[in-house]
Order: sequence, then C-alpha cells, then structure tokens
Amino acid sequence: MTIYLDMIQSLALATGLLFFGKFVKRRIHFFQKYCIPSPVIGGLIFSVLVSICHEFGWLYINFNTTLQDFFMIAFFTTVGYNASIKPLKQGGKHIFIFLVLIACLIICQNIIALGIGKLLNVPPLLSLCTGSIPMVGGHGSAGAFGPTIKAMGVDGATSVAIASATFGLVAGSAIGGPIAKRLIEKKNLYKEVEHRLDDPDIEDSVSGFKEFIASGFSYGFYQIVIAMGLGTLVSYVLKLTGLKFPSYIGAMLVAAAIRNYSDFTGKFKVYFMEIQEIGEASLSFFLSMALMTLELWTLSNLALPMLILLASQLILMMLFSRFVIFKYMGKDYDAAVMTAGACGFGMGATPNAMANMQSIVDKYAPSPQAFLVVPIVGALFIDFLNSLIITGFISFF
Repeated sequence: MTIYLDMIQSLALATGLLFFGKFVKRRIHFFQKYCIPSPVIGGLIFSVLVSICHEFGWLYINFNTTLQDFFMIAFFTTVGYNASIKPLKQGGKHIFIFLVLIACLIICQNIIALGIGKLLNVPPLLSLCTGSIPMVGGHGSAGAFGPTIKAMGVDGATSVAIASATFGLVAGSAIGGPIAKRLIEKKNLYKEVEHRLDDPDIEDSVSGFKEFIASGFSYGFYQIVIAMGLGTLVSYVLKLTGLKFPSYIGAMLVAAAIRNYSDFTGKFKVYFMEIQEIGEASLSFFLSMALMTLELWTLSNLALPMLILLASQLILMMLFSRFVIFKYMGKDYDAAVMTAGACGFGMGATPNAMANMQSIVDKYAPSPQAFLVVPIVGALFIDFLNSLIITGFISFF
C-alpha cells in the first residue's frame, strides 16, 4: 500500500514528529545525556519504522517535501541577519583557522576513502563516492558528482554517493553532541562560561519574549521573506559565474546586507530577537522533514566494503573533531561547541551542524563565536572548496 502525503500533510507530520522527539527526549535519559536534537530523534524513529514497513512490503509513503527547502533557506536567512560587521571582525581569525581545518578534513576524507578502498579492491572513483563528496558535500554534492563519476564508467556511483550521504546525515547528527558534551564535562569547560547566563543582553531577550509574541514576530517574518525573495536574484547572478553555490547563499548575503545597513544608518529596525526565534523553528522543521524522509533501506543495499568505508569515515570524523578541531580552535568551551558543529557538516550538512551546536548551548551556555564561525564557513566557503578538492582528486583517475 502506498500513501501519498501532500505539502500540508507532510508539514503536519514533521511537526508531530518534532513534538514526539521532544516527548521522547524528556523521558529517555540517553538522549538528554548525549544532547541528541529532538528533530533527529522523532524523524529517525519514524524513518526506521517506515523502512521496516518498506522491507516487508507493508507500506510506502510518498512525501511532498516542497517546504523542506523553504525552511532551510529561511533558517540561513536568519543566519545572515546575525552577520553584523562587529562580530565578523571579532571572528576573523577563527573563521580562517576553522576553514583551514575543514579543508584538511576534506583531504583526509578522500585519502581515507582511497586508501581503504584500495585494500578492499574497490575502484578508486567509487571509493571517492564515500569520501568528501557525500560527507562534507552532503546530498547536494552526491547528486552532482555521482552522475559525473557514473559517466566516467563507474556503475553505481550515484546510488553509493546518495546512500553515503544518508549515512553521514544520521551519523553526523548522532556523534556531534556526545563528543562536545564529553569535552565540556571532562575538561570542566562549563565554569569558564557560566557568566554568559547572566549576560544582560540574554536577560533582555528573555524578558522581551512577550513583546516578541505581541508585535515583533510578524515584522521579523516579513524581513525574512523579503531577504529570501531578493536572495533568489543574487543566487541567479552567482550561477552565471559557472560556480556552484548552495541555494541559500543569496538570501543569506541579502540578509547580512540588510542587517549591516540597519546597523550603520539606523533608518529602520531589524527585529533580530524575533528573527532568531523564527530561525530556530525553521531549523527544527527542516531537520524533522529531512530525517523523516530518509530511505534507510538504501543503506542495506551497500556491500560490506562500502559499510567498512563509511565506518572509516565515522572514525575519522570522531578523531579529527576531538583531537584536531578542539585543539586548534582554542581548547575552550567555544571550541567544544564547534566540534559538535564540525561533526554536523563534516558528515552531513550545515543545518545539522547548527542543530548539534544548538543542542549543546541549550544545555550549557551560549556560544556566539561558534554560531558565527561555523555557519559562515559552512555557507560561504565549504561547498566551493570541497568542489575544487574533489575535482582535483577525480582528475587523477
């Protein structure tokens, strides 16, 4: 039996799974202990049940995921509104260091894929389909480079890349929180940022919640939609350069321009607190929809060598985030939060990175630096850099 869900029904299901994830997280200590995001819990449990039904031929669900991209772009638009010049200047050094570290991670992912693949007698180009193409690149790069490699005579390249991206999406969401939590508690990093909970700006945000509900929400939403609309024009211009950029880059750049114009001129108000709240909701919706539509049965179609290759990528990500990113980003609380973020887009996508970090700061304390560095690197640089490195590796074969 096949069930077809339209756009509204798919959104309603994602919302229900989001509440279900929160319900499960409150009652199962494991999820609280390891800071697993609620949308991941609800969406993944649902996708497991759907996969079981699919395998036995009981049920197949066809989703309309039109709004999934909308919520992703809406979320990154709110990230753009966060990009004021002052914090950008403060984060300049950290942005560069983090970018260099992620570039090293990309190279390591591809070297590991080729090395393990050679030991398992897997064709080099097929091995690359478990490297940075699906790991850092996610489903977007998997869908772009998979057919390219297939056209070079490698059968199954696209399916392996997509399945690997699916694995990465789940694994990256699962390991980020636990790694950061262990670092924070083992090294007692929380004490150094306890004062952030008493920050007057944060208190103002909490005390202004009623105002946000009463008057600012609609204006914040309008500003997000305007930036998204203008962003489509910017994205179109960027496409003319022949380079590949994520779909949300235009909206994020426009939002950043609006925010800084407001900061410098004072001619209008950006409803920043309200926009942040909308951004958090958009991220939750996106993740819930992304996880509930995962076709986990595609992982069972991978041969044993592919599973070993993916396990190798998982181990690499855990070690790299723990011993490299944490060390070179400063070995402090902010660095620990960024390790969670690195796991998110190092094996999945930038929204997963943001969800991992949000789960940590909800438990401990805010980390403005992490929420500045990770989305900027993830949105502005990483896709371009990953494409260049992948192209370099492919050119050898």
